[in-house]
Amino acid sequence: MPKWLPLLSLCILPACALLKRPPRPVHVPAEEAARFEFPVGMPEEGRVILRRPLAQAIQLAMEDYLPWDLKPPPGDRPGGECLYQRASYDVTAAPYEDGVILVSISLDPSACVRKGAPQDMGARYAIDSKTWRILAVQH
Repeated sequence: MPKWLPLLSLCILPACALLKRPPRPVHVPAEEAARFEFPVGMPEEGRVILRRPLAQAIQLAMEDYLPWDLKPPPGDRPGGECLYQRASYDVTAAPYEDGVILVSISLDPSACVRKGAPQDMGARYAIDSKTWRILAVQH
């Protein structure tokens, strides 16, 4: 074994602790889950089908706009945490030219009851569905 390998291990292991994985979704307790009954098939009313490219483009744009580990700044006004929750935003996505997918993220006006919450929060993304890179962002 090379002499430098233990030293390299000591340097790499602490760095690995800095890498955080996104939190896993919360599941209800097993007893509560056992009470839920799935219907046969999916209901027609309200059903939305997001094909893989749109779903992937939305996920990419949302991770850029509101990363899972983003927290409100210290001392933010009460109610400000709503601006840092993905549930406060509506998303619109549509295929565009040459494999580009447009994704629009906008604050739902009824989501934040905080006085003075900016109603024009959001962004538009152009996502390259061939390379899964963000081509442009418009705030």
